[in-house]
Amino acid sequence: MRRGAWASRDFRLLLVGRGLSSVGDSVVSVALPFAVLDLTGSVKDLGLVLAARMLPLALFVLVGGVWADRLSRRVVMLTSDAVRCAAQVGSAALVLASTTHIWQLAALQFLYGTGTAFFMPAAVAVVPQTVAGKDIQHANSLLSVAENVSSVGGPALAGAVVVAIGAGWGLMVDAASFAASVALLAPMHLKPIGVPPRRSVVAELRAGWRSFASRTWLAASVPSFMVVNALGFSPLLVLGPVIAKDSLGGASAWAIILVAMGAGSLLGGVIGSRWAPRYPLRATLSFALIGAPALLTLLAVAAPVPLLALAALATGTATALFNLTWFTVLHRRIPADELSRVSSWDSLGSFVATPLGLALTGPIAIALGVEETLYLAAAVFVLATAANLAFPSVRNLDDGAEPERA
Repeated sequence: MRRGAWASRDFRLLLVGRGLSSVGDSVVSVALPFAVLDLTGSVKDLGLVLAARMLPLALFVLVGGVWADRLSRRVVMLTSDAVRCAAQVGSAALVLASTTHIWQLAALQFLYGTGTAFFMPAAVAVVPQTVAGKDIQHANSLLSVAENVSSVGGPALAGAVVVAIGAGWGLMVDAASFAASVALLAPMHLKPIGVPPRRSVVAELRAGWRSFASRTWLAASVPSFMVVNALGFSPLLVLGPVIAKDSLGGASAWAIILVAMGAGSLLGGVIGSRWAPRYPLRATLSFALIGAPALLTLLAVAAPVPLLALAALATGTATALFNLTWFTVLHRRIPADELSRVSSWDSLGSFVATPLGLALTGPIAIALGVEETLYLAAAVFVLATAANLAFPSVRNLDDGAEPERA
């Protein structure tokens, strides 16, 4: 039986390294919120720290993409993981010492997010340098499986560590995952690639914007994603741990909810690999209306953990299913020579307002109440998604495989 991408030593190193990085990212989703809540108990402080971690993705992801094309991707990834390791060692030391100020933790998380912003474009683009062309699809499939498994195992590990020995040690586990990733990525020998003609960064960004804005279905969808991420998912990330700490039993309850969401991601990946609706965005956006609004509403009333886990499972399934469909649509509809530039604008538009949403969730919850803020987030999620579906170019986009020129 052909081993495909797994036969490549360099790909195996990449797969395990990226898997460990994904575990680290998942560990942070439990360890960091409870580290902040244990230090100050302030929902406002938690929003600010999470915003500081997310802000570099909005600021640097476009630049990270340019650097990944101009420099050695292996070096970019190694440097990014080393930066994230150092940031989490510093964060863990501050939390364990119990002498930290929130601004110090926010600054270290900003450094962590900067490493992530440069790692992501390089990690995506490096895959063809580790396997033969015929094995790229197999390689992407294995990477997707590793990421989804990490989204289950990471929160479970973090929950156990945080409950047993504290959030500071959870951050130290995260740091260790990046140190292990560095050790695995360092021996890789990548196939050389042709260097594209140099253009100014401004010229490349301008060309990508023209290609992005010329497609109605794309330009209509991304503002909806921006609103959903900033005002729908941000309250979930900030207020979910608060509800868990105050009403559900603490970090273990939040870990169970995140593990269920990760399991939903695995299920969504399985469904997405077999399901091909005629109108993909209509189908998956309609499914998305079920999961996250239900989870937000149930959190608002501090529903029992098993019921929250069921809603989280639906949320993870819907999110993974939509993401698979969205990227498939991009790959089919956008010509290969435009895809990188278009996808960078898609990423920027989708997440540019998320740091602001995270930072404002705390003050809004203080002003309106935690329960009311979660209800408002559920309503925003439904309205923004319904508004996206109202565009005929989105609702009636079929599953055609022909690329469309701008």
